[in-house]
Amino acid sequence: MSDPVLNPPIRLTHLSHGGGCGCKIAPAVLEKILADSPFTKGLASVFPDLLVGIESSDDAAVWKLNETQAIVATTDFFMPIVDDAFEFGRIAATNAISDVYAMGGRPLFALALVGMPIDKLPHETIRAILSGGEAAAREAGMPIAGGHSIDSQEPIYGLVAIGVVDPRKIKKNNAGQPGDVLILGKGLGVGIYSAALKKDQLPEAGYRAMIASTTQLNTPGTELGQIDGVHAMTDVTGFGLLGHGLELARGSGLTVHIRFADVPVLPGAAELARAGFVTGASDRNWSSYGGGVELFEGCEDWRRAILTDPQTSGGLLVACAPDAVAEVLGVFRRHGFERAGVIGELEAGPARVVVS
Repeated sequence: MSDPVLNPPIRLTHLSHGGGCGCKIAPAVLEKILADSPFTKGLASVFPDLLVGIESSDDAAVWKLNETQAIVATTDFFMPIVDDAFEFGRIAATNAISDVYAMGGRPLFALALVGMPIDKLPHETIRAILSGGEAAAREAGMPIAGGHSIDSQEPIYGLVAIGVVDPRKIKKNNAGQPGDVLILGKGLGVGIYSAALKKDQLPEAGYRAMIASTTQLNTPGTELGQIDGVHAMTDVTGFGLLGHGLELARGSGLTVHIRFADVPVLPGAAELARAGFVTGASDRNWSSYGGGVELFEGCEDWRRAILTDPQTSGGLLVACAPDAVAEVLGVFRRHGFERAGVIGELEAGPARVVVS
């Protein structure tokens, strides 16, 4: 490929051992690390204004200020998923802000988290990363009001994102109800794209689709937070659709049923998966939570790879009442999410994910 955007002089993705949300610690490992932490349970009894903490594996913390206002606080950062510095900054910022939207909140401001190998990257490259983050924040209507930087061995960028939400309208990931319809806002395949990109095998059209998806702010979340028929919401990121679906299932005490044929997939991603372009994080994801998932008989490895594919700045996963489906899809369409669609439902039964 000769496109200078795809092959700049400095390959950011070659300076890091992983990229995007594929850098996340595997779910099973993280669970063991946090197993005995005093912060995983009992905080609500000590801090009654902490409406959402770490106990539910939700997207952000929420602190009640008064009867109509609560602060949403989250942070996310990672190593480069693309080589273009500006786009890396945009993607990382968009991904971090998504957690505010996933709670039904409205972004207020952010702080930048910056770790850069100063001896390897020109100052103008670092400046471009920061500019990309600022561009995403401006699109979300929020300033980056400060932050912190360190000299690190690998390039790292992300945000602390702060938002506001009505405490009566918070959309947690553990409030699904039997009979709810499951809707996914974006197509899967970002990790597959990134695996192909690292080997210089991602077509330009795939690269453009990757950038378009990962820099599309999950703005529908704020509006979806106002819909009473929306019961639960999260975003699909590093643990893949199955991992975040399993969090929804376990939190709600229900079976999440997903129909593979209805799951939106980014253009060409299925073909790349069949050709073997899969991230190591996909296999780590399956090893971590595969015991809680029932796949249909004869499910090929490439299909499983799509379902476990780590998404960077992935789509919102919404559980809503059947009579709210048209309204929810209408919100997605107004915000330009053409791939959003119904992918399954929540059913009474064991806390697991079933794929048909």
